[in-house]
Amino acid sequence: MKIASLFLAATALLAAAPAQSQETLKVAVPQRGAWDTSVTEIGDRAGIFKKHNVNLELLFTGGGAEAQGAIISGQLDMAVSVGTSTVMGIYSKGGPVRIFSAETTGQPDIYWFVPAASPVKTMQDMKGKTMGYSVAGSSSHAALLALLAQENIDAKPTAVGGVTPSFTAGMTGQVDAAWSTIPIGLKEIDEGRIRVLVRAAEIKSLQNRTVRVNMTSAATLEKKKALFDRYMAAYRETIDYMYSSPDALVAFADIAKVPLSVAQKVPGLVPKSALNPDQIVGIDAIMAEAVATKFMSAPIPKEKIAELVQMANPPK
Repeated sequence: MKIASLFLAATALLAAAPAQSQETLKVAVPQRGAWDTSVTEIGDRAGIFKKHNVNLELLFTGGGAEAQGAIISGQLDMAVSVGTSTVMGIYSKGGPVRIFSAETTGQPDIYWFVPAASPVKTMQDMKGKTMGYSVAGSSSHAALLALLAQENIDAKPTAVGGVTPSFTAGMTGQVDAAWSTIPIGLKEIDEGRIRVLVRAAEIKSLQNRTVRVNMTSAATLEKKKALFDRYMAAYRETIDYMYSSPDALVAFADIAKVPLSVAQKVPGLVPKSALNPDQIVGIDAIMAEAVATKFMSAPIPKEKIAELVQMANPPK
């Protein structure tokens, strides 16, 4: 009986070992309900990260830049979907941050809208009017500054927070044009309640740039390098799943709180290539614009870029 009991106890311990071996990553996720920011949450729901022995704790924020202090202090392990120029600006000021993967290249998801009854028809009508972005240093902020420079319009950039408060601000007239991200607002566009004023995809300077990245601190990346490698293996697998499985769209519809019919449109609007995590493009152009828009005072020397950008689990 004693031998049998010991055998059963040992079997139970062995069965529990994989779960115990799962290490936890605390992840800041901005703009919950956007397609690109949902990669980690969709993969977690599908069990993909657990399959790679990665346990996740998700903290949802209004913008990727909000978590930078907690990342540097080690309270959080990483933030996804942070404006590339924001991370460069932090690094250029001595912040011990690291980019470990690309997040979005190009800007196929963000757009600005007005209520259907608004007198604003084109960007030329925005002179002296307010246009929303999420928070200072976010990719929506950088995109708006680039848009206004391209169109030579003196509209007033106005921080309105995440997609939900932004939508409210736009519909109640708190700003003349509010920002949003796919799929938020697609239903209202179809219903004729709002009109798209301009899409970030129309901003020429952003079309071939990695506008958002995933970031961590130097200390965390060094301490948890193997865990970050496993995270990225699961991250890539999740992107494949998002573009191939109907179940992924069901999960996304629930996360974004949109009808499944709306969620099903998103993969056709945001190409899979835009979410390629393994290639950061347009670094020099991003730095030049970051200097022009005062995210940083001077370009980062080339030898320092290799320190800032340390891709986790790069493909062979």
